[in-house]
Amino acid sequence: MYARFNKRRIDGAWEAMWLNVLWHNKQLLYCSTVQLDGSHTPAKHGGAAIGYQECKKARTTTALFLVDNQGQPQPCATPQAGNHHDSYRLATLFEELCQWLEAAGIAVAGKFVNAYSAFDTNELRQTCAARDIEANIARNRRATNWQTPDDTFFDSKLYRRRVLLEHANAWLDSFKILIVRYQTSVGNWRAWHLLAFVGLFLRKFSPNPQPKLY
Repeated sequence: MYARFNKRRIDGAWEAMWLNVLWHNKQLLYCSTVQLDGSHTPAKHGGAAIGYQECKKARTTTALFLVDNQGQPQPCATPQAGNHHDSYRLATLFEELCQWLEAAGIAVAGKFVNAYSAFDTNELRQTCAARDIEANIARNRRATNWQTPDDTFFDSKLYRRRVLLEHANAWLDSFKILIVRYQTSVGNWRAWHLLAFVGLFLRKFSPNPQPKLY
């Protein structure tokens, strides 16, 4: 079973499956605003992209993803070791998420991105501006200049939609394989997330209308 799963992962089958689901059913998504966040998962068997997370008191892996206005997870960036700060390689990983959406035929220009204060970095804001994305990011109060008056966009009412991330995380926890990471391969760990995204998509949208899988 594992050998077949791993072979499909190496062939890119799981990524292609999720991209096809998004491509053929993007009209069902509500992406005017997307929520950006990551999740730390305890890792038990070692492997790539694992580091000690002080807050969790455990070795963890973090995965960054986007969620639409219905709580549906969409792309998932390459997982990183949990010992890094949330802003580690943030601009690069966000660019990876944008490329995922574009590969699925979903335009990123003109969207609003909600993110909490740990993502308040100049690099991420510049990446969003370069792609014509409105970054609705809470200001980081630990920064020395956070009280400096400026014209940085922030809509507190729009920001409340980040609660959808909590819904998405709760739904993902229904997949027991994602609660604790036992896979040593970071590629397989990411593939399980993509399969969970497909499962959530089918739960949410399959009754009406029937989604196309290919």
